[in-house]
Amino acid sequence: MRAVVFAYSSVGDRCLRVLSARGVDVSLVITHRDRPEEHLWYARVSETAAELGLRCRYADDCSPGELKSAVAAARPDVIFSFYYRALLGDELLAMARLGAFNMHGSLLPRYRGRAPTNWAVLHGESETGATLHHMVARADAGDIVDSCRVPILPDDTARQVFDKVTVAAEIVLWRTLPAIAAGTAPRRVNDPANGSYFGVRTPEDGRIDWQRSASEIYNLIRAVAPPYPGAFTEVAGVRLVVADARLSVFPASCLAPDARPGLAVIDGRVVGICGDGRRIEVRSLLAESKPVGPDLLADLVARARRGQST
Repeated sequence: MRAVVFAYSSVGDRCLRVLSARGVDVSLVITHRDRPEEHLWYARVSETAAELGLRCRYADDCSPGELKSAVAAARPDVIFSFYYRALLGDELLAMARLGAFNMHGSLLPRYRGRAPTNWAVLHGESETGATLHHMVARADAGDIVDSCRVPILPDDTARQVFDKVTVAAEIVLWRTLPAIAAGTAPRRVNDPANGSYFGVRTPEDGRIDWQRSASEIYNLIRAVAPPYPGAFTEVAGVRLVVADARLSVFPASCLAPDARPGLAVIDGRVVGICGDGRRIEVRSLLAESKPVGPDLLADLVARARRGQST
């Protein structure tokens, strides 16, 4: 079976290695150049392709016509998309004799679209997974081939869940390749009406609204914790990133009657007081990537209060 692979990120890296281990003839790899504004914490597919001796091109360097010509020249039996950042049109999809398949980081039809792992953690889900599906021009809408579930533990960050989803993607691809090669890939209805769709997240989406409940705020912190941009708040004009936290076991009755929602220092510890009266224990607070301790935070809080009183 000859394949053309569109891939990016660690899922692209691992799935490309699965194809190699299964003896698939990967005639062309298409990937993206890294975006300069992003913190690169995942594997580079271009380096994986070089290690495996595979021909690789950057989609950023090709016109649409050049890309189509390159795929046609590679004569694919199958096309795979593994966390590639763009939709493939009908003309490209039609070039694959045995079909085109995409790996998505959720249990479709739930969490179609971008950043599925982050959205699942943000919404407090207890599980997610990876789904391989037949590709159509509409995002994450083709029939399902197979999926694999993974748990989301109460204190898991999105990065930890992403690592689990990456392994789930390996499992799904490994066990479905024989059927794909035989032209008998399963089809299970993937009805978008019974699922959900979410768009791309931006760093500004990490702003903490301390009026919300402790569970909501904690889920946000977990969903965008480093290496993602991080949940943040501002005190006295200084942006502070809550990089690591835990839900407090102490009841609201332990708080002072005049406690205000927001960051505070209580008994020498940095905490976040939430709109429902519960608090979050902040284990790592950063300003411009540097640690902020209780003394510095107390100074900022005092400065902010002085500013509010004038």
